[in-house]
Amino acid sequence: MKKILTFFAGAMIAGSLFAGGLVTNTNQSARYTRFQSRNASTGIDAVYYNPAGLTKLGDGLFCSFNNQTIGQTKTVLSSYPYLTGVTVGNPKEYIGKVSAPIYPGVYVAYNTGKLSFSAGFNPIGGGGGAKYATGLPSFEMGIADLVPMLSYQGLPTTAYSADILFEGTSTYLGYQANIGYKINDMLSIAVGARLVTAKNTYSGYLKNIKINTNYPTFGASYTGGMVLASEFFTSGATFLSTVSGGMTQSAAGLGQISAAGYGAQLLANGTALGLSAAQVAQMQQLIGAAGQNPTGLTIDQARAILSGAAPVFAAKAAAMTVNAAKTQDIYVEASKAGKGFTPIISANFSPSKNLNIAVKYEFQTKLDLTTKVTDNKTGGIFTDGSSTIADMPAILGVGIEYKPMNKLLLSASMNYYFDKKVDYDGSADINVNMIDKNFKEFAVGAEYSLTNKLRVSAGWVGTYTGVNLNYQNDQGYSLNTNSIGAGFGLQITKMIDLNIGGQYTIYKEGSKAYNHMLGTSPIPVTETYKKDTWVVAIGLDFAFGK
Repeated sequence: MKKILTFFAGAMIAGSLFAGGLVTNTNQSARYTRFQSRNASTGIDAVYYNPAGLTKLGDGLFCSFNNQTIGQTKTVLSSYPYLTGVTVGNPKEYIGKVSAPIYPGVYVAYNTGKLSFSAGFNPIGGGGGAKYATGLPSFEMGIADLVPMLSYQGLPTTAYSADILFEGTSTYLGYQANIGYKINDMLSIAVGARLVTAKNTYSGYLKNIKINTNYPTFGASYTGGMVLASEFFTSGATFLSTVSGGMTQSAAGLGQISAAGYGAQLLANGTALGLSAAQVAQMQQLIGAAGQNPTGLTIDQARAILSGAAPVFAAKAAAMTVNAAKTQDIYVEASKAGKGFTPIISANFSPSKNLNIAVKYEFQTKLDLTTKVTDNKTGGIFTDGSSTIADMPAILGVGIEYKPMNKLLLSASMNYYFDKKVDYDGSADINVNMIDKNFKEFAVGAEYSLTNKLRVSAGWVGTYTGVNLNYQNDQGYSLNTNSIGAGFGLQITKMIDLNIGGQYTIYKEGSKAYNHMLGTSPIPVTETYKKDTWVVAIGLDFAFGK
């Protein structure tokens, strides 16, 4: 039952939508999509990938406008045996759809002499909206627990149902500015900073929780049909409270008889002691409800049983009231937002005309997100004004570009994310070790000029996560990936260049085995995590005064 109240409480929809680390996007231009390796870029997208390399563009004004359309499918399988439809070897499937039809990247650079001034805008993290039309295992397992829990308590239940929907968005927008300086023809350096504005939104509900408990004692409608769980628990609380009150009242009446010296007399002979036949019958029924046989009991024995059982039934009634509250409809409408700054330094080194080497370091971004609750029907899931740590890790990026011939460009890139320095549990009050190794990303790409104006390219990116099982859950998980991208570049005029690309990412399947606590009993569960992502991108680059 606890899981029902924590619905959405740990929803993790932030993170990298496509290429990059746990929370960082590196797919930031159409050229990247078709090339895959841009860390040593000396094109206009170097505003993001290699600010120091912008001096290679020469004097003039340079602009780039890009958009990517991204789709992602997240699949979680759960073996929890009490979920509807689960059998041995047949887990239940939950599918989340993530969509980002607009994923922009805008860059501008102005070079004059040895100086380069540049700015960029892009979704540095998140960037899409997720929809889980049937929820997730962590949302449903608390409801599924009702079936074995009630059956164990002697309230026969075999089925449950609920309407579950969760939608969320995550957008980390980056506003970056750089200043580069050309020391000589071989070496350039740059410094910069990025303002990150982060916002996550949460919207959804868990409603119409129903069970089919067959227990007409609580009401004529509870005979095995699907009924609202909150109504069943409310009826149960009323019934048990009435029983408890009757026991207390009966015990008080028997106490008076006992005080008069008749405690050793049989309850069955209570009519001779001033009780009505109906009162005797009611007391015998209450004793039976307490699990005792009323036959042969004395007044004192009956009073002791009823006095002892009354608070037990009162506690059961209180528990029913709590369960009625827990199974009420829950609605979520909340957001978390915050700002942070990322200092950036980079260097570009060209030992020869055909070889370019770049290094960039992004410092850790400190982000604290403040919660705003806009719907009060959340059952305390979100606390208005509370704070969540959402830092982005420092990144070391290295890239190499080499032209073995005029028509062929080869590239390799590496990104190293310092995840072990980040508090991914989100709270300053607890410390959960979620990272065993720092995240790594490797990429290679090649571009070949078919003509003076038309270029084709392709590349590969592999990512290697370092999270442990404490990080993995159905609401947020990290998997190793392999991505393949391809596309073309077309010089429309000397001032305008068109780039079109597409990419598909394959994720290595992940899993987690753990125990779900059903009361005090651990129930083994295996969750399996899958994901796939596709992207198409288009970009226009402009050069003025080159």
